Amino acid sequence: MELFRYTATEISDMLKNKECSSVEVTKSVLDRIDEVEDKVGSFVTVTKELALEKAREVDEKIAKGESLSNLAGIPIAIKDNICTKGVKTTCSSKMLENFVPPYNATVIEKLNNCDYVPVGKLNMDEFAMGSSTETSYFKKTKNPHNLDCVPGGSSGGSASSVSAGETMLSLGSDTGGSIRLPASYCGVVGLKPTYSSVSRYGLIAFASSLDQIGPIGRSVSDVAMLYSAICGRDNLDATSAIREYPDFRANLNTDIKGKVIGLPKEYFGKGVSDNVKEAVLNLSKELEKQGAILKEISLPSTDYALNAYYIISSAEASSNLARFDGVKYGYRASDYNGLVDMYEKTRSEGFGDEVKRRILLGTFVLSSGYYDAYYKKAKLLQQKISAEFNDAFDACDVILTPTAPDVAFKIGENTNDPLKMYASDICTTTVNIAGLPALSIPCGYDNNLPIGAQLIGRKFGEQTLLNTAFAYESLVGGFNKIPDIK
Repeated sequence: MELFRYTATEISDMLKNKECSSVEVTKSVLDRIDEVEDKVGSFVTVTKELALEKAREVDEKIAKGESLSNLAGIPIAIKDNICTKGVKTTCSSKMLENFVPPYNATVIEKLNNCDYVPVGKLNMDEFAMGSSTETSYFKKTKNPHNLDCVPGGSSGGSASSVSAGETMLSLGSDTGGSIRLPASYCGVVGLKPTYSSVSRYGLIAFASSLDQIGPIGRSVSDVAMLYSAICGRDNLDATSAIREYPDFRANLNTDIKGKVIGLPKEYFGKGVSDNVKEAVLNLSKELEKQGAILKEISLPSTDYALNAYYIISSAEASSNLARFDGVKYGYRASDYNGLVDMYEKTRSEGFGDEVKRRILLGTFVLSSGYYDAYYKKAKLLQQKISAEFNDAFDACDVILTPTAPDVAFKIGENTNDPLKMYASDICTTTVNIAGLPALSIPCGYDNNLPIGAQLIGRKFGEQTLLNTAFAYESLVGGFNKIPDIK
């Protein structure tokens, strides 16, 4: 069996037992990239030589008997909005097409300390704005389970690369579902951590109060292992929480007896396909057989969450993206007359349509005369949504919902209908608004396309989420299914 087909957890154990080498694992992954990348399109940049160099270093350390982390020698790919020193970081935008950061994001420094193998930077929706990875300036990423379908977004490359076996693990970022939605569409496991648990230093901002870096893998243990490596306090991020974190992989267990699982009725209503509802409810029944208690709950503000999310995120994007003006770095228009004309042409030529749309919306809702009518109301609704979740967690330990209202749609199907595209995030945006952790796991198929279930937890309740998911994964015999790509 090809090494790329193993989970990161399995490879980690095999490396420690000297059953394989990091170079062998890395070559297997790089060969897989050569085999399928022209069909899937997960990567913006493949760092082949860097990966092999790091793999050789890890093998030397193993030969010397050095104590290494669980991630040592494991190939990991990085979403292209996370800064990597000396390696292009483009945000899949013309605006940053040739940007090479002079520093690493904190999560990259943490992974370097773990001796990870960097295999490349992954395609995404431009500046993380999208739900299908169709707004990338460079290419459209395909869903490995059906190459005619989208992989979800904005972390489409992060999910498709893991699903296709082009990497063992990946990092994505999640502003309104951008890890969980592609994890659902591609049949992998994706964690959106509690806001402030993972440093945002070096993550190129979309909406600073909502963005969060998180892991994607082919098993719950894989995700727990990577999350343990990247979480923690960072003095370079003022929003970083001061707290201790456990070893999430070491603390995994399948005991969910007595755990109360909330099923919010708003997430199983109109707009969610019958097949998705059935798959998620079947998952809940399996957990009930293991001793969990099912409880119907209500989160009444859910119907308004999508509106609040797009107002808040677009307002912050309008502010954050003002720095891309052609002055200090990034793209600059070549033909202009004066400074103001240079600003206008640079931004008009450098940004894609979806980014421009959100900048315009954000500028509008922050403008005089409209701030109170839109942005202020959205922020008040944010408080209300958070309060409803707090009340719900007084009655349950975990909340279970669909990750997406349906399976992956065809490439180009929603391109000309932004509102329909935005509706893909209807099950995920509330989590970011409330700053909570959430995990998407595979729970079935519809027409050979994966269905994802979303587990939502209390702030810093990742271990409970991972244990609940681990219990289900153990029941079904694992999620590690790499599709045949032809």
